Amino acid sequence: MDILGIVESIGETPSAALFGVITGIIFGISAQRSNFCLRAATVEFAHGQLGKKVAVWALTFSTAVVWVQAAQMLGLFRATDARIMAVPGSWSGAIIGGLMFGAGMILARGCSGRLLVLASTGNLRSVISGLIFAVTAQMSLKGILAPTRDKLAALWITPGGENINLLTAFHLPDEAGLFVGLACAIAALYLAAKNRIGPKIWVFASGVGFAVAVGWVLTWSLAQVAFDPVPVTSATFSGPSANTLMFFLDRNAVLEFDVGLVPGVVIGAFASAMWSGEFKWQAFDSVPVMRRSIIGAVLMGFGAMLAGGCAIGAGVTGGSVFAATAWLALFCMWIGGIVTTHLLDRGAPLPATA
Repeated sequence: MDILGIVESIGETPSAALFGVITGIIFGISAQRSNFCLRAATVEFAHGQLGKKVAVWALTFSTAVVWVQAAQMLGLFRATDARIMAVPGSWSGAIIGGLMFGAGMILARGCSGRLLVLASTGNLRSVISGLIFAVTAQMSLKGILAPTRDKLAALWITPGGENINLLTAFHLPDEAGLFVGLACAIAALYLAAKNRIGPKIWVFASGVGFAVAVGWVLTWSLAQVAFDPVPVTSATFSGPSANTLMFFLDRNAVLEFDVGLVPGVVIGAFASAMWSGEFKWQAFDSVPVMRRSIIGAVLMGFGAMLAGGCAIGAGVTGGSVFAATAWLALFCMWIGGIVTTHLLDRGAPLPATA
């Protein structure tokens, strides 16, 4: 792809938005076809199973690590330039925010990325929950909740004014990241085979991880030729949801990768659902379910902004570049989800899927 040619033709900010759309379409199609969802995997694991949902999540995570680390070895991307690595990481934010997000995704019956995909397939419950998530994320970023988020994040931060690369921290060579990804991929493929997951799901689950690599490579390539600074980032749905919301509310908002990503996911997931005949209007089952979903969306919105990303942004995108706080946030999301699942199961068993 001729990045410089695209920039010269349409400009820097439209190019960033276009790359967001491309990344989002790949993500939306792949996530819709594979039913990728951290919440579903967490519920399954909490019930003592290493089933299809866990296998799909493992395929996505491992593929993201393999593609991103391979791109770095080929000189197509440099993790040190990533936005998540260039700023201080918050250990306290990862722990508190991760636990909140994990609990929230269980209550809302889907992580933020999954809600966006489901909303694109006619799920009105996810539309409402997604909007509440976006509003809460914006409040946590620049609104009334921002001071609280800042105070919690500042409790314990990484030293040196930047995040910590786990490979560097353990004195491992850069190639070690690819080997870690391949080891995870082998385990994921074994788990997929054990659960008799067909090649089609393998491909689409891996496609979600591939979308993460595409986002990293495109934004990094744009940053190399752009005159103005361009954030090197990839798929995440906390900041982008808030920024996309404000783009349609604020005339002074500008195009950027984030603003293209969310519509891209909607386009991809909607097209995939229509093509497969899976588009279906759905609503809340009951008032208690609606109340639980609203609470969950609020917890996810604040938790994601505090943790430095959502289940995708921190859990997969940040994890793929071995950002220490991202791995901690992902771990805490699993813990928060598992604990919340057990607490809710004391009343009524949770459905296995979002």
